[in-house]
Amino acid sequence: MKWLWTLGFGLAFVAHGADGTFSVKLLTPDTALKAAQAALKSCRDRGFQVTVAVVDRMGVVQVLLRDRFAGAHTPDMASAKAYTAVSFRTNTTELAQATQPGRQASGIRHRPGIAAVGGGLMIEAGGSLLGAIGVSGAPGAREDDACAAAGIAAIREDIEL
Repeated sequence: MKWLWTLGFGLAFVAHGADGTFSVKLLTPDTALKAAQAALKSCRDRGFQVTVAVVDRMGVVQVLLRDRFAGAHTPDMASAKAYTAVSFRTNTTELAQATQPGRQASGIRHRPGIAAVGGGLMIEAGGSLLGAIGVSGAPGAREDDACAAAGIAAIREDIEL
C-alpha cells in the first residue's frame, strides 16, 4: 500500500512539474535575417531608404539593417515598432487607430519605447507568435507595412509549423 501511495505521489508531482513549464518557438537568426533582408529589398525596389528591425517574441532585437541613406531616427523607430507589435500582440497600424486621443487605450502612446504608428507587424505561424518586424523610413505607414509584409512573406514557408 505504501508503494502505491509513493507511486501516486510521484505521478502527481510529475504532472505538476509539467504544468510549470512550456515550450515556445523562436525565429532562428538566419530566418530573422532573411525577413529583414527581404523587407529592405522591397523598400529599396520602391525607392525607399529604410531601417528594418526583427525582434523575437520577447521584443529583443535579433536583426537590425539600416540602408545607407535611411534617416538617423529610423533604427530606433523600426525597433520600437517591432517591439510594440510583439508586446501588444497587435500590428502597429491597428494600434495607432486604437490609441488615438480620446480612446480608451490612448494612454499606451505615453509608455516609453512604444511606437503606435504603422510599420510594425507580428510574425505568426501555427497559432504562435514568433516575433515581429518593424520598418521605418518609407514615406508613410502603408509603405512601411508593405515592406514589412514582404519580409514576412519571404519566410512564410520557413516558419509554417
